[in-house]
Amino acid sequence: MSQTDIALLLADAADEVEIGTAPVQAVIRGGRRRRARRWAMASATALVVAGTTGALAVTGLPGAGPADRQAHVAKPPASAEARHVYEPQRTELARGVYKGREWHVVVQVWGAPRNKDEAARQFEAMAGLGIQPADARKPADLIGKISYFATRGWGENRPQQVMFNSVEKFERFSGTDLTAAATRLGYGGESSGRLVIGIVAKTARQVTCHWKDGTTAVAEPADGFSAHDTGSAIRVIDGFQGANWFVCTAPAGTSYGAAEVTK
Repeated sequence: MSQTDIALLLADAADEVEIGTAPVQAVIRGGRRRRARRWAMASATALVVAGTTGALAVTGLPGAGPADRQAHVAKPPASAEARHVYEPQRTELARGVYKGREWHVVVQVWGAPRNKDEAARQFEAMAGLGIQPADARKPADLIGKISYFATRGWGENRPQQVMFNSVEKFERFSGTDLTAAATRLGYGGESSGRLVIGIVAKTARQVTCHWKDGTTAVAEPADGFSAHDTGSAIRVIDGFQGANWFVCTAPAGTSYGAAEVTK
């Protein structure tokens, strides 16, 4: 095909081009056809230029780039595994030693099942860990709900749930909002009320726990663990939105009295 023939083809194609405001619905309906036509016209132009200049790097042609194609591809829904339906996100909140054995507090956050099959598998996975979701007598009760658990373990014993709930969405704490529960460090009665676990607003910079003997413990934001940990801290929990968690530990011989946000 000579350059004259190509020029005639380009002239015919140009006659079909309408200048003005494109009707939106027509553009949407004819999207594929118009993209194919643009590619064909761009290719013909490249041939003409190559014939006259001897070389051309064809890049960035309309509708041809991978980014343009990806923009029109809908993202698939996240899998149950990606949403942590069968395996929770776990964050260690605190650890320490009581009577020669380590105690620890872990917060688990389970993603919301979307159907009966996902709920049944989640219910079974929870049972395997020895935990029971709140107000869920059957797997279907978990559909559309996020579940979270604060568990306390001591030594080789199976961890026990202390604070837990199943909700459609997280409650957002603000200001001095706070909720807490007191439990034991170990499994002996003498440690009752010495471990305090709670939830506090993300803006809180300090929580003061008051013990019955008049002393206090202060929990402040912390990352990671060190040899100087006092057993009291405020931490960000993976997957838990709208609030942070805190923990305080009381000395021997006393127990929990109250807790408040002091900064």
